[in-house]
Amino acid sequence: MHNKVVFHAMKALNSFGFPVLRFNFRGTGLSHGEHDYGRGEAEDVRAAIEWLDREYHLPMIFAGFSFGAAIGLRVAAEDDRVQALIGLGLPVSPVDDRNYDFDFLRSCTKPKLFISGSRDQFGPRAKLQETINCFAGPKTLVIIESADHFFEGRLREMREAIESWIRDTLVVPRS
Repeated sequence: MHNKVVFHAMKALNSFGFPVLRFNFRGTGLSHGEHDYGRGEAEDVRAAIEWLDREYHLPMIFAGFSFGAAIGLRVAAEDDRVQALIGLGLPVSPVDDRNYDFDFLRSCTKPKLFISGSRDQFGPRAKLQETINCFAGPKTLVIIESADHFFEGRLREMREAIESWIRDTLVVPRS
């Protein structure tokens, strides 16, 4: 929730007037519960979408980073209240025993933005491009040169990529 990548994504979305909910998955930080290997965390995303819908009644953009992208994209892709998807640091090559399946994005026709660093140890460029090539359009892949998984020293470029994509791709309601 307090991760720099998540913070800068929030600032990009807020700059267009989107309300943003940042939360920790169960068992992270001060949140209750235990890590549930994606099952319970998917319920956490569903609860967040429900809360945002009750509070704001606005179309939503889902943005997730790393594990949050792997879990949240699946939930958000299936929810009609979510109009677009953003995956930051998509973990297509995790180094531990985790294995994420992104096949559900083969049929998801919502606009999708993926941003990764050229030195992302969990998303090597070739594997990332191969994976995203299989996804349904519309989709955009932005590689931030010299950035690692956490976009260290390149957070401004990541944020600008989100803002540019929103400006060029989505109809943003202004109040």
